[in-house]
Amino acid sequence: MKKRVVITGLGVCAPNGIGIAEFLDAIRSGKSGIRFDEQLADLQFSCQISAKPQITDEIKKQYFTELELRNFDADGILYGVIAGMQAWKDANLPSNPEETDFDSGTIFGSGTSGIGKFRESIYKIDDKNVRRLGSTAVAQTMVSGVSAYLGGKLALGNIVTTNSSACTTGAEAILMAYDRIVSGQAKRMLAGSTSDSGPYIWGGFDAMRVCTFKHNDDPEKGSRPMSATASGFVPGAGAGALLLEDLDSALERGALIYAEVLGGNVNSGGQRGEGSMTAPNPIAVQKCISDALKNAGIEGKDIDAINGHLTATSKDSLEIENWTKALDRKGDDFPYINSLKSTVGHCLSGAGSVESVAAVLQVKHGFVFPNSNCEDLHPEISELVSSEKIPTQLIEKQIDYLAKASFGFGDVNGCVIFSRYLTE
Repeated sequence: MKKRVVITGLGVCAPNGIGIAEFLDAIRSGKSGIRFDEQLADLQFSCQISAKPQITDEIKKQYFTELELRNFDADGILYGVIAGMQAWKDANLPSNPEETDFDSGTIFGSGTSGIGKFRESIYKIDDKNVRRLGSTAVAQTMVSGVSAYLGGKLALGNIVTTNSSACTTGAEAILMAYDRIVSGQAKRMLAGSTSDSGPYIWGGFDAMRVCTFKHNDDPEKGSRPMSATASGFVPGAGAGALLLEDLDSALERGALIYAEVLGGNVNSGGQRGEGSMTAPNPIAVQKCISDALKNAGIEGKDIDAINGHLTATSKDSLEIENWTKALDRKGDDFPYINSLKSTVGHCLSGAGSVESVAAVLQVKHGFVFPNSNCEDLHPEISELVSSEKIPTQLIEKQIDYLAKASFGFGDVNGCVIFSRYLTE
């Protein structure tokens, strides 16, 4: 019999909330973390709004020593360590243990690491003095820096690694961690992902003209998934973390259980058909969803809610169409669907995990958080799905099965199926 995997801890470092309590209040109320960005304006970006966690020096000192913070400039690692250590503590696991825990590991994804640190170091030297990059550059600029930091702080002795699959990174990390536990190779896994922030991360997207430029004077209205007036995504950053655990281990510890991971699927469209580096292959997306359902042992009719990828770009209508085909449901029969990006922007490699934390909170507490800025639903979407299924107000509702999907740059896809935890 396949091992059951449950979620016993959550952590989040999001633009609209640091920590689960603050984040839960924010998503229930539709609080936005999107703000005017003075730095982007000074650099004459077309998009001059962004969404990133508000980290004070006091918060930093809760997770890093004074020595670690010296010459530290790696936002992605900062966000990831905060979220990861929160999830570990939330699961009531020992902090800073003396002995290595060979039953616990982490798969914590990232897209880049320490771009600001690397730039700072390079500008201080010339080609003849490369060794002056400094000793702190290594840990902060290697992509696996976030998992290395977490491994050391939590004494993780199982697999400690970083995956990287663009916007699908977070969903992929969760499923990789799930597989590790199901196969019996670990009792618990810290899964999540993070993203750096700032102009050197977002500049390329602004140059591609995929970021909105129409709401610089009204930031909270800028991210408009599923809206007829959507004009591109708002660049964002952050990290989410989920502590996945073998059910037997969780019960033995008397741990609080948020939800169960039933399974899921990751695949790629191979950049064939209608797929490209920036556009998904619809056949692959639909197959990813249907295979995720099959792996989880449920059917499309069972899904109560969807937390979509939905970036506020021209591909939102296509995503809804793919969901209707994969689930064989539309109109009034379609599940509730929402997009966290309406309040936190697009957190890139951190998006899947931040949004998965929001998805799990909906399952645990029985609600569907509201979509912001889509009162003017796109007509192509309204032809497929009843507007009542795209709520703009909080809905209190028991969620038995929720599908969380991420579709990433490079035509890669991930879909995780979460369920309400039942003892039977």
